Amino acid sequence: MAKLNPYLNFDGKAEEAFNFYKSVFGGEFVGEIHKMGNAPGTENLSDEEKNRVMHIALPIGGDLLMASDIVPSFGQNLTVGNNNYVSIFPESKDEADRLFKGLSEGGNIEMPIEDQFWGDYFGSFQDKYGVHWMVNYNEEYTK
Repeated sequence: MAKLNPYLNFDGKAEEAFNFYKSVFGGEFVGEIHKMGNAPGTENLSDEEKNRVMHIALPIGGDLLMASDIVPSFGQNLTVGNNNYVSIFPESKDEADRLFKGLSEGGNIEMPIEDQFWGDYFGSFQDKYGVHWMVNYNEEYTK
């Protein structure tokens, strides 16, 4: 079966965002933080664009959260929107609270984490980097 992992794009903030995510989730990055300036054909990029992240990955449970920065001089633009969420299914209510509190710090809470009418303990928010998250705990999912 194929495995799905979220891949995020940032406008020069990928390394900062992933250091923040690492502080919340723990763990270590998979491999190094690959920079744009290390790729062939990037000699003419500005120093700022050379320092942007080409690829970064953080294991979370059995999954990987991955990202890169856009390169404006390549014609890339970032439009932050609500078309993507990272949905987390923690193993306990305490872990759900910890992750919600940590990741939403400095962000914008859409729905506070609490027991919902459909039976789950759920909340959603946009973090300080513009990434949308859902935290969803249901004891049945952990069995």
